Amino acid sequence: MAEIGTEATPRARRRAAAVNEGGNPGGGWRDHLGSLAFLAPGAIFLLAITVYPLVATARNSFYDATATNYVGLGNYQEIFSTSSILVTFRNNVIWVLVFPFLVTFIGLVYGVLSERIRWSTAFKTIIFMPIVFSATASALVWRTIFDLDPHIGIVNAAIQTASDWVSPPGLYPVDTSSGQTVAGLAATGVSSAPKDSLESSSTVTAGNSIELGLIGVSPATLQLTGSQTAVVPTQSPGAVTGLVWRDFSPTNPTAKGQVLPDELGFAGLKLTLLRSDGSSAGTAVTDAHGDFLFGGVGSGDYKVQIDPGNFSSGFTGVFWLGAQSLTPTSSLNQTAQALLSVPLVDISMILAYLWIWAGFAMVVIGAGLASLDREVLEAARLDGAGEWQTFRRMTMPMLAPVLIVVIVTMLINVLKIFDIILNMAPGSSQGEANTLALAMYNFGFTGLGNWGLASALAVILFILVIPAIVLNLRRIRG
Repeated sequence: MAEIGTEATPRARRRAAAVNEGGNPGGGWRDHLGSLAFLAPGAIFLLAITVYPLVATARNSFYDATATNYVGLGNYQEIFSTSSILVTFRNNVIWVLVFPFLVTFIGLVYGVLSERIRWSTAFKTIIFMPIVFSATASALVWRTIFDLDPHIGIVNAAIQTASDWVSPPGLYPVDTSSGQTVAGLAATGVSSAPKDSLESSSTVTAGNSIELGLIGVSPATLQLTGSQTAVVPTQSPGAVTGLVWRDFSPTNPTAKGQVLPDELGFAGLKLTLLRSDGSSAGTAVTDAHGDFLFGGVGSGDYKVQIDPGNFSSGFTGVFWLGAQSLTPTSSLNQTAQALLSVPLVDISMILAYLWIWAGFAMVVIGAGLASLDREVLEAARLDGAGEWQTFRRMTMPMLAPVLIVVIVTMLINVLKIFDIILNMAPGSSQGEANTLALAMYNFGFTGLGNWGLASALAVILFILVIPAIVLNLRRIRG
């Protein structure tokens, strides 16, 4: 490089010095006009979709529902003074405190298992597969799984199977959820008794017969139990006989208290013969025609009781997606109850979300486990450390950066959780399952139409996400 003379301009000297030092011989911004021209469309687009919405949202948060009249901090005051909106903060807290750590733990368990089983590829595929589906599709699947009807919801069907094995339902279940009562079944010669039982309204003595008419049970139910045409039994000396039948004739609906040819008996009913003091004198079961017989009955007056177990509906299902709380807070005021209770629908949705994201946690943690220095682990085992000690004192500290990645990622994810709640929680539970992101959507894009309140919620959500973003950036920079 030729030596630069003293007559050279300062700009020429700077350019020459840059060349001598191996630097960039380029000049000022004019030399980068071509690059700036290529970057300009992307920068403008970035400003349009990121910076402008951020500024506009922050501005609208200080305006009214139509974003035209300035209201100052009015929207923020409304947010922190409205119980239905405070519930959204409670739900976000539940998600943040429970989900990231739980999904990380499950992912860690899956990651360790995948290293110790022969069919690890198939295992990883099955666990990771749910993340392929959208949260909306997964929410609809899990809404069916948690359905109240045991004939639809798998969870309630499994519970019903176990419940029916322990406490089987009666042949003629009464659906109390629809307002039906056992007392409503009483018709001819029958009255209601304590503990949801029915008994004869009159007494009977040995050698006589009694007729008990019921209503409110469909012919289809009777046919399922094998019931046949009602037949009046003959009297038997030293015994109490009788009939339990459906006191309704399709051909003669006004006739009551008469056993007609087109009326059916109640088959399989469990009956108890009661003495005057209420003690049991015997039991019997009706035959296909509804007839029964208590033999060896002594003197005295008796009543016939239709046992309440005949009408037990058994397990009818748990409303997993309901707003009922798991936390007893009856001693607190209404606002405190709303904030401290944990709705069952939240727990159900967290389980569904775990199904979706457990595969992601497993893959990330599994990659971290595969990259660990095996020599360090083997050295620990040679020094006498057991599996649990090796895992707790060696594996976990070396795996900590990976676990933090999963926790922070899931933390950001659940702070803005939206779609699974919108699609999984039924309308009756939407209020109890609401979150900040869903509330922002409801106020801004549905019939509620409050742009100011929706913008204020968006600003609060953004502020809550900032610490997690900063933590993630620091972790990336190392």
